[in-house]
Amino acid sequence: MAQVPQTFFDALAVRTWCSLALRALGRAREEIDAINVYPVADGDTGTNLYLTAESAAAAVEAVFEAHDTHGSGKPALADAARAMAHGALIGARGNSGTILAQLLRGMAQVLAAEGETAHTDGDGLRLALRHAADSARQAVAHPVEGTVLTVASAAADAAGAAEGDCGTVARAAYDGARAALAATPRQLAVLERAGVVDAGGRGLVAVLGALVETFTGEVPRAVPVVSRTSPEASASSLEVSAEVFAASPEECADGPATGGPAFEVIYLLEADDTAVARLRQRLGGLGDSLVVVGGDGLWNVHVHVDDAGAAVEAGVEAGRPYRIRVTHFGLGDVHTTGAERPPRERAQRAVVAVVPGEGLAGLYTEAGATAVLARPGEPPASGELVEAVRRAHAREVVLLPNDADLRHTAAAAAEQARTEGIRVALIPTRSAVQGIAALAVHEPERRFDEDVVQMTSAAGATRYAEVAVAERQSWTMAGICQAGDVLGLIDGDVAVIGSDVTGTAEAVLDRMLSAGGELVTLVLGDEAPETVADHLEARVRESYLAVDTVVYRGGRQGAVLLIGVE
Repeated sequence: MAQVPQTFFDALAVRTWCSLALRALGRAREEIDAINVYPVADGDTGTNLYLTAESAAAAVEAVFEAHDTHGSGKPALADAARAMAHGALIGARGNSGTILAQLLRGMAQVLAAEGETAHTDGDGLRLALRHAADSARQAVAHPVEGTVLTVASAAADAAGAAEGDCGTVARAAYDGARAALAATPRQLAVLERAGVVDAGGRGLVAVLGALVETFTGEVPRAVPVVSRTSPEASASSLEVSAEVFAASPEECADGPATGGPAFEVIYLLEADDTAVARLRQRLGGLGDSLVVVGGDGLWNVHVHVDDAGAAVEAGVEAGRPYRIRVTHFGLGDVHTTGAERPPRERAQRAVVAVVPGEGLAGLYTEAGATAVLARPGEPPASGELVEAVRRAHAREVVLLPNDADLRHTAAAAAEQARTEGIRVALIPTRSAVQGIAALAVHEPERRFDEDVVQMTSAAGATRYAEVAVAERQSWTMAGICQAGDVLGLIDGDVAVIGSDVTGTAEAVLDRMLSAGGELVTLVLGDEAPETVADHLEARVRESYLAVDTVVYRGGRQGAVLLIGVE
């Protein structure tokens, strides 16, 4: 069905654009992954762009939902634009996603600017595209032509020469980007040898195509991803020749290289501008592919290094790094050896689980599961769960969301994975302790259906609770709580309101064990009192016969304490 076009840039246009861009990147994801040979031939550019766009779209939707809840109508353009930029910043993945985040931030800075002239028409869109391209180029330590930066600049140049409304300017930007994309193989030898265009640039063209659809209601014509300039290229194939893998340069280096650092390090960083300037210099000396985007105290840092610890330490010296992700390109990986990556045999079955803290992530990983870390207030998006299912590299996957609020997200991820030929069973676990119980009875040697039934039964037989501290005054099932009160929640509902963690936890545990139980699982958060585990273990030992207790360290898991009784 044709998209109803927007006539000018407002909050609804931002929402529409983000939605259409996400859909376009979803359709093109596999194609973009297939042509990803630069800066590292690791086949994830399309996925990284999709996850970044998904985070941006989710942030915009959250702004609209907040306004709907409070009955205040639709949000202002500035609110939607800032949400888009912030969502992309905190969700940016990989080199390409980080640059896309800065492009969106650059546009948002113009669209959200305060002043007498509102940037909602064609003139405003021209300014936004120009600022986006310039700010993205400035964020990259060593820009290289023939990449997404070139495509962004060409789009801005073409938009700047156009006269008319937003639809006219968007179409000019798209056409300029499309022409620049077709020329990228002539600018980068690695692309010419592979017979493909730049993957990041291809993703940006998809995003700009969504912008055209937003303002015209028309879907632009398809973009060729195979270069016509290479005699080795086949117009009917997206396969990359093996010789390409022998020379994978860095996107942020001055020219081609035959190898590169072993690790990709990405983290969010809270720091001031002066500290970030020093960080750029420090990381520039440690590795390559350096991209630092953001501002106003929050940054997304991306770099390829051999010493991942030093890159993280540099962030600690600059401010407060968090959501740290370190990816090893791997022994035998094309990036570190220059050899073609051997195909990896799929496992028969795997478990993918969402976990709320680093300690539990380690526990689940040791048990053989692929863990997806969910920090407080930062639940994973469906695309992140799909990527985890792919990373598990199995024919059959059991998915444990471990959170009632993730039920729909997990269901969407499972459905997407099924379309890719993966058999996925979703067990609706509502807490990490239910996931532990399910994982404890997991037997890969059993028939898939039997294994899922046993895991579901174990999870369902586990009552779950958590002890947390109230952030504000609120009505609960147990009465009115005040900020700072300790809350005991059983099966998702507040059952106990107390003044200290240990007393509240004991009251919760007594209520749970009054209905019987054989095993108590305690997962301690970083803020749990040191003595609470010993106290609760003693309570169980003295008051309940034949009930065992196991204790785990969950780390920064949001809740002070998780309790399971099975």
